[in-house]
Amino acid sequence: MKKIGIVGGIGPESTVDYYKMIIGAFHARQAVMGYPEILIYSIDLTALTRWVEAGELERLADWLLEKVVALHRAGAEFAVIASNTPHVVFDAIRSRSPLPMLSIVEETCKTAQQRGLKRLGLLGTRFTMESDFYNKAFADKQMTLFVPDREERELIHHRLFSEIELGIFKDSTRQELLAIIEKLMERHSIEAVILGCTELPLILTKDKFGIPFLNTTAIHAESIVKFCL
Repeated sequence: MKKIGIVGGIGPESTVDYYKMIIGAFHARQAVMGYPEILIYSIDLTALTRWVEAGELERLADWLLEKVVALHRAGAEFAVIASNTPHVVFDAIRSRSPLPMLSIVEETCKTAQQRGLKRLGLLGTRFTMESDFYNKAFADKQMTLFVPDREERELIHHRLFSEIELGIFKDSTRQELLAIIEKLMERHSIEAVILGCTELPLILTKDKFGIPFLNTTAIHAESIVKFCL
């Protein structure tokens, strides 16, 4: 087995979810008692959002690369970033990384393609919804992504950072998110929705409206275990 390196803490709630899912996916493949070796570098979410808000993407890439290098020195044999938003600089990190790296965006794209999906909604932080790193990956595979309107994007972003990232899960917030997804279905006839923030599956725990909710944490965790083995 390859030793797993995770840049986590972005945020802590979803990093806990990653750990549980990796262990669960591992045991689904291995009948005997045993666990993969996992190194987690839990970073400061506030620092990351500061770089993104300021548009300092080169500095963000350098900062995250330092964490990947640290995981390499600690013995990791491949690495992942356990969050969607930092994938805005994923290619810049991977090109200089001493370790192989698995992209949450690429793995989600593979899953959508395997399911034959063509029109998908994307929910996430404002940075994720308004950047093009998801759109590029999916457009290359002839899939189209649709995001909520500006006011809805601001609402999702606010709920993520004022509640969900802090482990606060309100039913009223869940209903707001589901209403936004319904509007995406009405406006754009989406066939699925990407939960493009690793905290969103913690509040949107099951599919609704007859379409799949693509859990990017679960998809990434599954690919991590496959690569590990």
